[in-house]
Amino acid sequence: MSGASVLYDAPGPKTKARNRLYSIVGAVAVVALIAFVIERLGAKGQFKPEMWNIFNYADVRNNLRDGVLTTLEVFAVAAVLSLALGVLLAVARLSDHKPVRWLATGFVELFRAIPLLITIYVLWVILLANRDALGLSGNGPQFWALVVGLTAYNGSVQAEVLRAGIVAVPRGQAEAAYALGMRKTQVMTTVLIPQAVRAMLPTIISQLVVTLKDTSLGYIITFEELLYTARQMSTNIIVNGSDTYVPVIIVTGVIYVAMCLALSGLATWIERRGRRTKTGVAPATAAPAGDPATAADTGKDPAATP
Repeated sequence: MSGASVLYDAPGPKTKARNRLYSIVGAVAVVALIAFVIERLGAKGQFKPEMWNIFNYADVRNNLRDGVLTTLEVFAVAAVLSLALGVLLAVARLSDHKPVRWLATGFVELFRAIPLLITIYVLWVILLANRDALGLSGNGPQFWALVVGLTAYNGSVQAEVLRAGIVAVPRGQAEAAYALGMRKTQVMTTVLIPQAVRAMLPTIISQLVVTLKDTSLGYIITFEELLYTARQMSTNIIVNGSDTYVPVIIVTGVIYVAMCLALSGLATWIERRGRRTKTGVAPATAAPAGDPATAADTGKDPAATP
């Protein structure tokens, strides 16, 4: 087939020219739309210096800092719990006992199918109605509704990732472990899971990026994370009779992008490191015959004849 795609015929000269034309027209349209939006925002004074001077106030910076710290707190708790839940569900889905396997499969499929926002909202209503019985005060119901919702959804996704990694481990390794007299728990914890985590680590961290972004859903249940804090600031701070939505949204978006890029960069670094580890260390170049260094290593006299 000489490099031709099996999915579609290779485009001819006219099709290539038409595709280039469509690409140019589309790019020009997008640039024109962006320029129009910027021009309209500028006409309303959203880019005036006094609009951006609000970030010179300590209270504004402190609010953003508190929002970032709260977001990272929710992310840290949800990330740890979702990874722990993912390991338990992955092992349960591979269990030899059918009831355990069915329960784990039902849990995973249920929380992967239900929209995360609905899960968080339902949990918030339940916790809010029973806050006194549970001893929750302040933002307790919002915090735990967000954490439990993120844990249930992302734990289910992480379980499938880990299960795929465990299944991908060559069967011979488990058989060799059983031949050595190991129990199934020992095989799972010392042979299969470590290799699965190592193989799927970039995907696991990528899902953690999703967890970080999903913390913004706390805005719906009035939890004071970064997005909710930004919304309150843009509503309450008025400059020259205009709200400050655009500056606050831009700064908040940059903060979210920076946090997600940091986690994505970690995933990329781990993936590259894993590739180098798989290739192994390059073998040392063999020393020439009669090399004193080689002879010293082997304990032979370099002057001795073979």
